[in-house]
Amino acid sequence: MKSIQTIAFIGLGNAGSKLAGSLLRNGFNLIVRDLNHQATQPLLDAGAAFGESPLQMARAADLLITCLPNPAASATVLEGQDGALSAMRQGKTWAEMSTTDEGEVLRLGALVKARGGEPVDCPVSGGCHRAATGNISIFAGCERQVFEHMLPVLTAMGRRILHTGPLGSASILKVVTNYLATANLMTLCEALATCKAVDVDLSTAYEAIRISSGNSFVHETESQVILNGSRDINFTMDLVCKDITLFDEVAKGAGVPLDFSPLMVKIFREAMEKYGAREHSPNIIRRLEEVARLDITAPGFPAEMIDDEPEEPGYEVRPKGE
Repeated sequence: MKSIQTIAFIGLGNAGSKLAGSLLRNGFNLIVRDLNHQATQPLLDAGAAFGESPLQMARAADLLITCLPNPAASATVLEGQDGALSAMRQGKTWAEMSTTDEGEVLRLGALVKARGGEPVDCPVSGGCHRAATGNISIFAGCERQVFEHMLPVLTAMGRRILHTGPLGSASILKVVTNYLATANLMTLCEALATCKAVDVDLSTAYEAIRISSGNSFVHETESQVILNGSRDINFTMDLVCKDITLFDEVAKGAGVPLDFSPLMVKIFREAMEKYGAREHSPNIIRRLEEVARLDITAPGFPAEMIDDEPEEPGYEVRPKGE
């Protein structure tokens, strides 16, 4: 396969806009599209071209990337009116960077393969602040030769790149890691609320957790915007609920009985009904603030996360034993 030169990118939300920006910054020819045309303007100003339709974009590009809020949106891009599927022929690749379910990736991937193209599911993990600097992690599910073809593109968008196995495997691992992050967020909310209730200084509590066995990536990021009060991590309750529901369905489909997962789904569904689907996800802590009549904030914490690490060249992460 010839090297990838021109990339069509559809879906310029919180993560997508930053991933597309990294591609442009690293010298790729970029065509962009989003239903919110205002989201395309910064990239157009930086040199990207505007895509009139998914079909036109797929014809013009070597690689089509979708980074959309739900599986139905990706299906529309491929199968809808002026959809990209009919342009998927030999030499073309479709990369699904949305967080989606394995079954839908496999269904759409089979349609792409039937026309001669190659499908990849390659969701990201690490937060929008790391997507902005090209330091995010990326999983990739596809055949090995397709992964090697995609690697220069993936290392332009992310730092740590993991080939997870066949198509669909990356989507499973993405919802697994998002499930774990959500479980961590919910336990951190309980920990911070308890510290406040017993008059432990919250700045001190933050540092105690950070330097101890209780530390985590979620604590070092989401706890900070919780304590600031902005609660803005560029992620919303509906997206969390989608991800943990996908994980719950994977487990149920495999016959694994779970205790925490159904409870987490229930809590987030109730929170969406109360606070709204587009509420910042760390504001799940409001449930505790309101019931316990606590203000879980502290001075000195940032309103949003900014990646202060310099952008580094991306590289492949190899599992132990390979």
